[in-house]
Amino acid sequence: MCTRVLWGDANGAVLVGRNMDYHRDLATNLWKLPRGIKRDDGVNGALSWTARYGSVAITALDMMTVDGLNEAGLSGHILWLAESVYGEYDASRPVLSQAIWLQYFLDNYANVAEAVAWVKENHTQVFQLVDPASGEVPAIHLALDDASGDSAIFEYIDGELRIHHSPDHQVMTNSPPYDQQLEMLKQVQGFGGTLSLPGSTLASDRFARAAYYVNRLARPKSQVEAIAAMFSVMRNVAQPFRVPDPGKPDASQTIWQSVADLTRRRLVFESTTRPNIIWVDLDGLNFAADSGESKIDLGSQLAVEGGLAGDVTDKFTPASGLKFLDLTMLKQLKARAAAKA
Repeated sequence: MCTRVLWGDANGAVLVGRNMDYHRDLATNLWKLPRGIKRDDGVNGALSWTARYGSVAITALDMMTVDGLNEAGLSGHILWLAESVYGEYDASRPVLSQAIWLQYFLDNYANVAEAVAWVKENHTQVFQLVDPASGEVPAIHLALDDASGDSAIFEYIDGELRIHHSPDHQVMTNSPPYDQQLEMLKQVQGFGGTLSLPGSTLASDRFARAAYYVNRLARPKSQVEAIAAMFSVMRNVAQPFRVPDPGKPDASQTIWQSVADLTRRRLVFESTTRPNIIWVDLDGLNFAADSGESKIDLGSQLAVEGGLAGDVTDKFTPASGLKFLDLTMLKQLKARAAAKA
């Protein structure tokens, strides 16, 4: 599902855009997560940490971070990759559940290089979970980017981790895996090939269009102009409302879009079913350890006529802790379902 695009030189700023494409509502909310929260890997608890950085997380079903930005300017994005195979679980290695995968990096690192170094040093694995609401087994890959313009894409193919680490890796979509996407791009005019710029909603076609247009953006005169330009690219690769292709949740409509200014730490959000654009300035949030978690309930507040619009930095309200889906929770849900049966 989705498209992620990095613009590394927007007149001195670094911006990243993201489309969320999915076949059902993900009950998306914005969470302010302060420093000092204690979390664990969601699998066996062997890996635990205390958040060093505060972040604003974009969540799915209030049980998984799928996008977000931390106060140091590190941003991350979870997208669908059907070819993902994470390998057999090895209890001797550090592990992260899919639900906590992105949040671990937002909690702990200021930049992409630090995150990549930790993953390589620890031979980290990812544990695949089951969506308790739908029974789907997510197959996902992860992109990280930072305020320096650095970029890394993490994919598990045939049980082995592949890391593509370079500021040149501006675009990520879905299938096929990233190395194959780069080879396919070489067939397109402007990237060494002879094929015309493709126009379909296929992941490879969106990849080509995003790569083409992000490198042809004019130098923006302001932050507003830069964000508008980034949204123009994301709308070009958005998917219209549609019936999803059978067995392909990534071949679905775009349900929301975001653009983050990693340099000035502004996160902008737009729902495709509501007319208003909203944004959060992380510099205006209190991320102190004693500040508590808070959220903006987008489902209720965007739905109200004349509801949220513009700067919503002060609209976060205290909320009980974000409960990331973990192995224990899944076992409890299965037990309850069995008892009802």
